[in-house]
Amino acid sequence: MPAPPPSSGLTSQEAAQRLTIYGYNEIAAKKVSFLVKYGKRFISPISLMLLTASGLSFFSHKIFDAYFILLLLLLNQIITAWQEHKADTAIQKLNHRLETKLQVLRDHLWQAISTRELVPGDLVKVSVGSVIPADGKVTEAYKFELNESAVTGESLPKEKNSGDQVVSGAYVISGWALIEVVATGSRTYFGKTLLSVEKINKQSLLEKDILTISRFLTLVSFAALLLLTIVLLLHQAPILEILTLDLSLVIAGVPISLPTVMTLIIELGVVELSKKQVLVRRLSSLQDLANVNLLLTDKTGTLTTNSITIHSVTPFGKTNITTVLSLAKLACQEDPNSIISQAVFRKSHHLHISKDEASILHFTAADSDRKHSTTAVKMKGKTFALEFGAPQVVAKLCKLTNNQRHQFEQEINNLARRGYRTVALAKNTKLKSRHKAQLLGILAISDRLRPEAASVANYLKHNGIDMTMVTGDNRAIAQEIASQLRFGKHTIVAKSELEAIGLKKLKAEVFTTTAAFAEILPKDKYELVVAAKKYFTVASTGDGINDLPALKAANISIAVANAVDILKATADIVLLSNGISVIKDALFESKKIFARLYSYSVYRISESLRLIITILILGVWYHTYPLTPIQLILLAILNDIPIISLAFDRVRVSLKIQRDKLKHRFALSTLFGLVGVFNSLLLFLILTQYAHLSWEYIQTIYFLKLTIGGHLLVYVARTKKIWFSYLPSLPVIITTSITQLIATILAATGLFMPAKISLLWIGLTWLWCLLWMQLSELSKQLFYKKLNSR
Repeated sequence: MPAPPPSSGLTSQEAAQRLTIYGYNEIAAKKVSFLVKYGKRFISPISLMLLTASGLSFFSHKIFDAYFILLLLLLNQIITAWQEHKADTAIQKLNHRLETKLQVLRDHLWQAISTRELVPGDLVKVSVGSVIPADGKVTEAYKFELNESAVTGESLPKEKNSGDQVVSGAYVISGWALIEVVATGSRTYFGKTLLSVEKINKQSLLEKDILTISRFLTLVSFAALLLLTIVLLLHQAPILEILTLDLSLVIAGVPISLPTVMTLIIELGVVELSKKQVLVRRLSSLQDLANVNLLLTDKTGTLTTNSITIHSVTPFGKTNITTVLSLAKLACQEDPNSIISQAVFRKSHHLHISKDEASILHFTAADSDRKHSTTAVKMKGKTFALEFGAPQVVAKLCKLTNNQRHQFEQEINNLARRGYRTVALAKNTKLKSRHKAQLLGILAISDRLRPEAASVANYLKHNGIDMTMVTGDNRAIAQEIASQLRFGKHTIVAKSELEAIGLKKLKAEVFTTTAAFAEILPKDKYELVVAAKKYFTVASTGDGINDLPALKAANISIAVANAVDILKATADIVLLSNGISVIKDALFESKKIFARLYSYSVYRISESLRLIITILILGVWYHTYPLTPIQLILLAILNDIPIISLAFDRVRVSLKIQRDKLKHRFALSTLFGLVGVFNSLLLFLILTQYAHLSWEYIQTIYFLKLTIGGHLLVYVARTKKIWFSYLPSLPVIITTSITQLIATILAATGLFMPAKISLLWIGLTWLWCLLWMQLSELSKQLFYKKLNSR
């Protein structure tokens, strides 16, 4: 690319001054202070219910109850707000890890600068795959075309020439350009440059299921409240007392905080994924990620180290290695950042080969159609073109005898069988005659397989995830890589075979038995993804702009670490480091997130059913609530603490796809709930008919039993294994232990309770809860045994 004149661009000092005037190149979201956000929490449904319950207690002259409810509200809001603030802060930090950089002319030097720091007057270099970072004017261009669909809705390419205006948000699909920035940030016509982590705007299937169950529980609870209220009114209970109790039951029994807890679990899971070098741009994609059972992966950078080296140089004719590498350096001069160019530079440096003095007259970059670059050079008074790229393409530009062509193809095939990709270099002194170039040599490219690639590939296979390599390399190279990976499948399918079968007619068996698809072009990759989606949940990786259609078609699109900007901007998942292990971590961690959501939903639904149905039956039978409003609200607060800690729980998951059905989760929750109702009613019967305890004494025992039993259910509901064989993480153990200890102390001292109870009854209550914990475990094991036998 021709260098701009020395006077163009800005100095660092000028850029700093303009940054203070125009601000950062971003469309900043409206900031809400912590106090304002915290204040808004007091008008949420559960907060309004607590405030109403407190007000009703005031009117009922229960001043202590009123103030205590307010104190519980304050404590609950502080704990939840603190956890949310931590999650939000972590999510915001991820934005900075997604910032992109472009080549910007500062201080007369091209420098990689964050698009966020661009200011009007900057001169920016953009090429294929770059997102236009700000509004600007084209100062120089070559075959420069943009896709402006994100801005105008028009998907057809639009050619731009020197003097034309460009707007932020469009992306480059061909050529290159120098752009002078004229507007940044909120002053741009349209678009953003910061690739921000998307907030939840699309519900996953699991979220929809949980919310469906929550609506059902809400209807059940309000039906129960209506029935209880009618019964209590018929027995002339005070209206204010009834309303206070009704509100308290809603607070304790209805999972009003469910969306908040789910969001917290997901956001904390996303933060954990970022620690594994995986950034999630579409949070709702986590459900699909957890269900992936076919991975269509690129070779370079994912299965290989992407540390390209020139293994060998084979000169042709009268040329030698020094001549080939010296001219190859010239051919790479205008594309210095490509991995092949870097490999050529390293090889030349290692052999102490200097670049010949020459001037570049013109440069045409390689793309997926041309598959080679063309560099017009003037050296020592002579003008010629260097053709550098795919051997088969370069060979067609050369004048070769049959013997030379046979020798050339034999060398290419020999190298391919040993796993080496190749590029060829040719020199054309007759610029007007395209097919009369002189073949100079072949460069064999080595890209070592990642040490962990084979073991990860087999791990995925054994866990129900098929992995198939999709590569543009020929069959021989694909075969060599596949044999090293030990896929457990050996079939290599080339593009010609796919065309013979018909891409739209591919069966599921083709994907499960094929180790690699070879000689694949980007449009073929798109067709492969579309065909695979008929049978699988497909994840596909990509790095170039031509991968965009295939990635958009996949259930999960994964932009690898060295992907172009537009791919990172549109992908569901962005990898911060290369390698198949990162993808494995992404699959594994996504399953952990949804395992936590599953545990939470089962536990919360069970508790709601247990509490609502038990209180309904006892309320109708005894014409009063078995718990006081304070006890019900305390129960709700003490339940919230371990629920939040579930976001940090360790979970045991398998990569094997286990389709979760709503009816199964609801059935297990109902089973736990009914076990809880039965043991609650049985305990009540024992306390009233055989122990002959006072009503106040029974209320305290009942509060202790519901708190302990509910938190012990967390241990049972969170795993399909026997609860003691896979204990929860330390935060869960600590929070459940603390809340159970608090409930025990309150019962022993009588603080906030109708009566204090003896240590004997505290011990008996603990034994009762531990006994029924084992019976809940037994019911769970019978449930899964029945389910697995189908």
